[in-house]
Amino acid sequence: MAVQWIGANDYTAMCCDAAARMVAAIDNGLAECRPVLLGLATGNTMIGVYEKLAETLNRCGSDLSQLHTFNLDEYVDNDGRWIPADHPLSYRAYMDTQLFSRLDPKLRFDRDHVHFPDPANPTGFDDLIRDLGGLDFQLLGIGFNGHIAFNEPMAESEISSDKFAALPSRLIDLAETTIATNANLTAGGDRTKVPTRAVTMGMQTILAAREILLLACFPEQSEPLERMHRNGVTPQLPASFLLRHAHTTVLYTISLQD
Repeated sequence: MAVQWIGANDYTAMCCDAAARMVAAIDNGLAECRPVLLGLATGNTMIGVYEKLAETLNRCGSDLSQLHTFNLDEYVDNDGRWIPADHPLSYRAYMDTQLFSRLDPKLRFDRDHVHFPDPANPTGFDDLIRDLGGLDFQLLGIGFNGHIAFNEPMAESEISSDKFAALPSRLIDLAETTIATNANLTAGGDRTKVPTRAVTMGMQTILAAREILLLACFPEQSEPLERMHRNGVTPQLPASFLLRHAHTTVLYTISLQD
Protein backbone atom coordinates (compact mmCIF):
# COMPACT_ATOMS: atom_id res chain seq x y z
CA MET A 1 0.00 0.00 0.00
CA ALA A 2 1.43 3.38 -1.02
CA VAL A 3 1.55 6.33 1.35
CA GLN A 4 -1.77 8.16 1.39
CA TRP A 5 -1.45 11.93 0.96
CA ILE A 6 -4.50 13.79 2.26
CA GLY A 7 -4.94 17.55 2.24
CA ALA A 8 -7.04 18.91 5.11
CA ASN A 9 -9.12 22.06 4.73
CA ASP A 10 -7.58 23.72 7.78
CA TYR A 11 -5.79 23.06 11.06
CA THR A 12 -8.98 22.23 12.97
CA ALA A 13 -10.04 19.70 10.36
CA MET A 14 -6.57 18.12 10.45
CA CYS A 15 -6.70 17.83 14.25
CA CYS A 16 -10.18 16.28 14.21
CA ASP A 17 -9.15 13.74 11.57
CA ALA A 18 -5.96 12.84 13.45
CA ALA A 19 -7.78 12.41 16.75
CA ALA A 20 -10.43 10.22 15.12
CA ARG A 21 -7.73 7.94 13.66
CA MET A 22 -6.04 7.63 17.03
CA VAL A 23 -9.30 6.80 18.80
CA ALA A 24 -10.06 4.15 16.18
CA ALA A 25 -6.66 2.54 16.76
CA ILE A 26 -7.20 2.58 20.53
CA ASP A 27 -10.70 1.10 20.23
CA ASN A 28 -9.51 -1.65 17.88
CA GLY A 29 -6.85 -2.71 20.35
CA LEU A 30 -9.13 -2.54 23.35
CA ALA A 31 -11.65 -4.73 21.54
CA GLU A 32 -8.97 -7.42 21.42
CA CYS A 33 -8.48 -7.23 25.22
CA ARG A 34 -4.75 -6.57 25.04
CA PRO A 35 -2.31 -3.74 25.75
CA VAL A 36 -2.71 -0.90 23.24
CA LEU A 37 0.48 0.98 22.36
CA LEU A 38 0.16 4.56 21.14
CA GLY A 39 3.26 6.39 19.91
CA LEU A 40 3.08 10.12 20.57
CA ALA A 41 4.80 13.25 19.30
CA THR A 42 5.13 16.75 20.71
CA GLY A 43 5.35 20.25 19.24
CA ASN A 44 2.99 23.04 18.28
CA THR A 45 1.38 20.93 15.55
CA MET A 46 0.04 18.45 18.10
CA ILE A 47 -1.59 20.86 20.57
CA GLY A 48 -4.96 20.87 18.80
CA VAL A 49 -4.72 17.13 18.15
CA TYR A 50 -4.41 16.32 21.85
CA GLU A 51 -7.25 18.68 22.74
CA LYS A 52 -9.55 16.85 20.31
CA LEU A 53 -8.23 13.45 21.39
CA ALA A 54 -8.94 14.12 25.07
CA GLU A 55 -12.40 15.46 24.27
CA THR A 56 -13.26 12.38 22.25
CA LEU A 57 -11.88 9.88 24.75
CA ASN A 58 -13.70 11.58 27.61
CA ARG A 59 -16.94 11.57 25.65
CA CYS A 60 -16.64 7.91 24.64
CA GLY A 61 -15.73 6.79 28.16
CA SER A 62 -13.69 3.74 27.17
CA ASP A 63 -11.63 2.00 29.85
CA LEU A 64 -8.01 3.08 29.13
CA SER A 65 -6.35 0.93 31.79
CA GLN A 66 -4.69 -1.13 29.01
CA LEU A 67 -3.42 1.91 27.09
CA HIS A 68 0.34 2.54 27.01
CA THR A 69 1.84 5.71 25.50
CA PHE A 70 5.36 5.92 24.12
CA ASN A 71 6.73 9.36 23.36
CA LEU A 72 9.25 9.80 20.60
CA ASP A 73 11.85 11.77 22.51
CA GLU A 74 12.98 14.00 25.35
CA TYR A 75 15.77 16.53 25.76
CA VAL A 76 18.87 15.49 27.69
CA ASP A 77 21.13 17.68 29.86
CA ASN A 78 24.93 17.82 29.92
CA ASP A 79 25.03 14.98 32.45
CA GLY A 80 23.16 12.62 30.13
CA ARG A 81 19.90 12.74 32.08
CA TRP A 82 16.45 13.94 31.09
CA ILE A 83 16.08 17.67 31.57
CA PRO A 84 13.92 18.34 34.66
CA ALA A 85 10.17 18.00 34.22
CA ASP A 86 9.80 21.65 35.25
CA HIS A 87 12.10 22.79 32.43
CA PRO A 88 10.04 25.00 30.08
CA LEU A 89 10.89 22.78 27.11
CA SER A 90 10.35 19.41 28.80
CA TYR A 91 8.31 17.07 26.64
CA ARG A 92 7.17 15.21 29.74
CA ALA A 93 5.59 18.42 31.02
CA TYR A 94 4.17 19.14 27.56
CA MET A 95 2.39 15.79 27.43
CA ASP A 96 0.99 16.20 30.92
CA THR A 97 -0.38 19.65 30.07
CA GLN A 98 -1.66 18.92 26.57
CA LEU A 99 -3.10 15.42 27.06
CA PHE A 100 -2.74 13.41 30.25
CA SER A 101 -4.13 16.01 32.66
CA ARG A 102 -7.17 16.40 30.39
CA LEU A 103 -8.23 12.76 30.62
CA ASP A 104 -11.16 12.03 32.91
CA PRO A 105 -9.96 9.91 35.87
CA LYS A 106 -12.96 7.66 35.24
CA LEU A 107 -11.14 6.37 32.13
CA ARG A 108 -8.61 4.69 34.45
CA PHE A 109 -5.59 5.73 32.40
CA ASP A 110 -2.53 4.57 34.35
CA ARG A 111 0.26 7.16 34.58
CA ASP A 112 2.70 4.26 35.03
CA HIS A 113 1.88 3.42 31.42
CA VAL A 114 3.44 6.70 30.20
CA HIS A 115 6.83 5.91 28.67
CA PHE A 116 9.71 8.04 27.36
CA PRO A 117 13.05 6.70 26.09
CA ASP A 118 15.53 6.50 28.95
CA PRO A 119 18.93 8.04 28.19
CA ALA A 120 20.53 5.53 30.58
CA ASN A 121 19.07 2.59 28.63
CA PRO A 122 17.64 3.72 25.27
CA THR A 123 17.35 0.27 23.74
CA GLY A 124 15.32 -0.86 26.78
CA PHE A 125 12.61 1.38 25.36
CA ASP A 126 12.64 -0.67 22.15
CA ASP A 127 12.61 -3.91 24.14
CA LEU A 128 9.57 -2.83 26.17
CA ILE A 129 7.62 -1.87 23.05
CA ARG A 130 8.46 -5.19 21.43
CA ASP A 131 7.61 -7.17 24.58
CA LEU A 132 4.19 -5.50 24.80
CA GLY A 133 3.38 -6.35 21.19
CA GLY A 134 4.62 -3.37 19.17
CA LEU A 135 3.18 0.06 18.46
CA ASP A 136 -0.38 0.03 17.19
CA PHE A 137 -0.24 3.65 16.03
CA GLN A 138 2.56 6.19 15.71
CA LEU A 139 1.88 9.92 15.45
CA LEU A 140 4.64 11.95 13.80
CA GLY A 141 5.53 15.46 12.82
CA ILE A 142 8.24 16.33 10.32
CA GLY A 143 11.17 18.59 11.08
CA PHE A 144 12.03 21.44 8.75
CA ASN A 145 15.13 19.39 7.80
CA GLY A 146 13.04 16.25 7.27
CA HIS A 147 13.77 14.51 10.54
CA ILE A 148 11.23 12.31 12.33
CA ALA A 149 11.51 12.12 16.10
CA PHE A 150 15.11 13.30 16.55
CA ASN A 151 16.48 10.98 13.88
CA GLU A 152 18.52 13.63 12.09
CA PRO A 153 19.56 13.52 8.42
CA MET A 154 22.76 11.68 7.57
CA ALA A 155 24.76 11.63 4.36
CA GLU A 156 24.50 8.53 2.18
CA SER A 157 28.30 8.35 2.39
CA GLU A 158 28.00 7.90 6.17
CA ILE A 159 25.31 5.21 6.36
CA SER A 160 23.38 2.94 4.05
CA SER A 161 19.60 3.11 3.83
CA ASP A 162 19.27 -0.35 5.40
CA LYS A 163 21.46 0.60 8.37
CA PHE A 164 19.63 3.89 8.82
CA ALA A 165 16.27 2.10 8.87
CA ALA A 166 17.63 -0.23 11.58
CA LEU A 167 18.81 2.53 13.94
CA PRO A 168 17.68 1.82 17.54
CA SER A 169 16.55 4.29 20.17
CA ARG A 170 19.62 6.25 21.28
CA LEU A 171 21.19 9.46 22.53
CA ILE A 172 21.81 11.97 19.77
CA ASP A 173 23.38 15.38 19.19
CA LEU A 174 20.82 17.68 17.60
CA ALA A 175 21.47 19.27 14.23
CA GLU A 176 21.99 23.03 14.17
CA THR A 177 18.87 23.38 12.03
CA THR A 178 16.83 21.59 14.68
CA ILE A 179 18.19 23.73 17.52
CA ALA A 180 17.49 26.94 15.60
CA THR A 181 13.99 25.83 14.62
CA ASN A 182 13.07 24.75 18.13
CA ALA A 183 14.45 28.00 19.53
CA ASN A 184 12.17 29.98 17.23
CA LEU A 185 9.11 27.81 17.87
CA THR A 186 9.40 27.15 21.59
CA ALA A 187 12.04 29.41 23.16
CA GLY A 188 11.33 32.88 21.81
CA GLY A 189 14.30 32.66 19.47
CA ASP A 190 16.81 32.10 22.30
CA ARG A 191 19.08 29.23 21.20
CA THR A 192 20.72 29.10 24.63
CA LYS A 193 17.47 27.79 26.12
CA VAL A 194 17.36 24.76 23.79
CA PRO A 195 19.30 21.67 24.90
CA THR A 196 21.70 20.35 22.26
CA ARG A 197 21.16 16.64 22.98
CA ALA A 198 18.17 14.36 23.18
CA VAL A 199 17.17 10.72 23.51
CA THR A 200 15.05 9.56 20.61
CA MET A 201 13.02 6.60 19.47
CA GLY A 202 14.94 4.91 16.68
CA MET A 203 13.93 4.45 13.08
CA GLN A 204 13.53 0.71 13.53
CA THR A 205 10.81 1.02 16.17
CA ILE A 206 9.00 3.82 14.33
CA LEU A 207 8.91 1.86 11.09
CA ALA A 208 7.66 -1.26 12.90
CA ALA A 209 4.44 0.52 13.98
CA ARG A 210 1.29 -0.98 12.47
CA GLU A 211 -0.04 2.44 11.44
CA ILE A 212 1.73 5.79 11.06
CA LEU A 213 0.21 9.24 10.72
CA LEU A 214 2.44 12.20 9.81
CA LEU A 215 1.03 15.71 10.24
CA ALA A 216 2.27 18.92 8.64
CA CYS A 217 0.89 22.45 8.98
CA PHE A 218 3.89 24.81 8.78
CA PRO A 219 4.91 26.36 5.42
CA GLU A 220 8.52 25.35 6.14
CA GLN A 221 7.44 21.70 6.03
CA SER A 222 6.47 21.94 2.36
CA GLU A 223 10.05 21.59 1.18
CA PRO A 224 10.90 18.32 3.00
CA LEU A 225 7.51 16.83 2.06
CA GLU A 226 8.03 17.70 -1.59
CA ARG A 227 11.51 16.15 -1.45
CA MET A 228 9.96 13.04 0.09
CA HIS A 229 7.37 12.94 -2.69
CA ARG A 230 9.97 13.47 -5.40
CA ASN A 231 13.30 11.90 -4.47
CA GLY A 232 12.60 8.52 -2.86
CA VAL A 233 14.20 6.96 0.22
CA THR A 234 17.46 8.43 1.54
CA PRO A 235 19.11 8.90 4.97
CA GLN A 236 19.44 12.56 4.00
CA LEU A 237 15.66 12.82 4.51
CA PRO A 238 14.59 10.54 7.39
CA ALA A 239 10.87 11.05 6.72
CA SER A 240 11.35 9.49 3.29
CA PHE A 241 11.61 6.06 4.96
CA LEU A 242 7.86 6.24 5.53
CA LEU A 243 7.56 5.54 1.79
CA ARG A 244 8.53 1.95 2.64
CA HIS A 245 5.84 1.58 5.28
CA ALA A 246 2.71 -0.45 4.54
CA HIS A 247 0.20 1.81 6.32
CA THR A 248 1.27 5.48 6.44
CA THR A 249 -0.89 8.56 5.94
CA VAL A 250 0.43 12.10 5.45
CA LEU A 251 -2.20 14.63 6.52
CA TYR A 252 -1.35 18.24 5.73
CA THR A 253 -2.77 21.75 5.52
CA ILE A 254 0.08 23.30 3.53
CA SER A 255 0.45 23.73 -0.23
CA LEU A 256 2.39 21.01 -2.04
CA GLN A 257 3.42 21.01 -5.66
CA ASP A 258 2.02 18.21 -7.80
